[in-house]
Amino acid sequence: MPMRQLSGHDAGFLYTDTTQANANVSLLHIHDQRTAPGGVVRFKQILAHIEGRLSAAPLFRQRLQRVPMGLDHPYWVDDPNFDLEYHVRHIALPKPGDWRQFCIQVSRIHARALDLDRPLWEAYVIEGLDSFLDLPPGSFALLFKTHLAAVDLHRLGALSSLLYDTQASPAAPPPPAPWFAESAPGRLGLVRRGLVNSATAPLRLARPLLRVATSVAPAAVALASEMLLRPQNLPATRFNAIVSPHRVFETRRFTEAEFEAIRALVPGATVDDAVAAVIGGALRRYLDDNGELPPTHSLAAIVPEAAPDGPAPQQLRWRHVRLGTDIADARQRLTTLAAQAKDAPDEVARLLGSPALAEASEQASAALLAWSRRLVGRASARLGSSTPPANCTLAHLPAPTQPMFLCGARLSYFSAILPITDGLGLAFAVTRYDGRLVISPTSCRELMPDPEVFAQCVRDSFQEYLALTVQRPVRRIAAAKKAAKAAAKPRPAARAARPAAAAAPTAARPRGSSGGRARRAGRPG
Repeated sequence: MPMRQLSGHDAGFLYTDTTQANANVSLLHIHDQRTAPGGVVRFKQILAHIEGRLSAAPLFRQRLQRVPMGLDHPYWVDDPNFDLEYHVRHIALPKPGDWRQFCIQVSRIHARALDLDRPLWEAYVIEGLDSFLDLPPGSFALLFKTHLAAVDLHRLGALSSLLYDTQASPAAPPPPAPWFAESAPGRLGLVRRGLVNSATAPLRLARPLLRVATSVAPAAVALASEMLLRPQNLPATRFNAIVSPHRVFETRRFTEAEFEAIRALVPGATVDDAVAAVIGGALRRYLDDNGELPPTHSLAAIVPEAAPDGPAPQQLRWRHVRLGTDIADARQRLTTLAAQAKDAPDEVARLLGSPALAEASEQASAALLAWSRRLVGRASARLGSSTPPANCTLAHLPAPTQPMFLCGARLSYFSAILPITDGLGLAFAVTRYDGRLVISPTSCRELMPDPEVFAQCVRDSFQEYLALTVQRPVRRIAAAKKAAKAAAKPRPAARAARPAAAAAPTAARPRGSSGGRARRAGRPG
């Protein structure tokens, strides 16, 4: 395969990696092996299965080739020393093998930096999950870890699906074609090409910078004014701080039908609005319990989305979503989020999603881009402690739309662990698969020492909304019974000679019993 160079967008993730924060992203799959032939899947079967799929994507057998002195962005080249058993590993949880141990183990795996001299991926087959309450015995997990420099966030689902089949017993694939690594380019050629690209970068950068000045500058000025003049509108929390190298991960599972019911509480709301409202309620609970809730202004999330015009990484667009953490009433929070989704993008969204800014980063030299990315990272960490543009990341990851199988074992659970950075130390991954919706927060151990408590806040916020969905049919039934009773009650004959003075108090008399029924029907739960 011909040598490919990283785009400025992808190389930027490498330039911002630090010892305590990297751009690793991990996909978590749990499988039920009862559907496999014989009811058992061996590690050697998984190893052979992955080996047969290596040719499906160049990522699996290509490594980074850096340009000497950082003159240009790195290239993807074949790894002549590719070793499948280095990338696919087999481990087991210590007994009792409960969910908390699983979260700790996968967090440690996710936090470890990938070897940049090898292909940027690792897979872990994890056994010993027998103490999971809602999983059948013998279930195993597959953790697939890669780097955002190799795969865009919204292409991860497509990458992992290359390893899966849509049937438990698919037809036998043809034998893999023989593979031979192509020679890496010489250092002298890389230096020569890097010098040319660095010398011509100012010419290529002139037009994008002009567009940045005309289209991005107004949004940047507006955001800077908001941060300097009205810092209270952008409240900081514990998650807007320097992150440690230690990660924590948790997850809560729900059904898509339940979120459809929550969405229906507010006309025009979407499932994404309902998810954001539940997360806003969870943040409100968690910070309030710790005495850290900003009382008058809402926390906000940045939400990356794939642009409808194309899947290229530089065509990602961003939404800046206020989560309604300053609103105590759950229904009102969802109403506010649904109305906000129809508004035009604000300054933060316009700045992050600017095509002119993306083009400028593509045309900048490697040295300039690396320097600017590090500068922005340091500035974000400093600003995060006072006036952060956002408090967390919220990403909806695409998932398979039909049941998937690995060596015959059915995929029963799908979630993800996202990267966090200085100044933005909380990220939520939202996945939907097989009728389930999973919300998975990732943070660092110092910022969130009790991830199981935060996960319970997510559950409690969800239960609050679920209780509202139960009230709606109860109120309808009560109203129907009241109407039926009123229709069945015989009406007294009208008295034409009735004195007006006697009629007045009767008309003004309150109907206490009916009002009492209405109040009882409106109680939560």
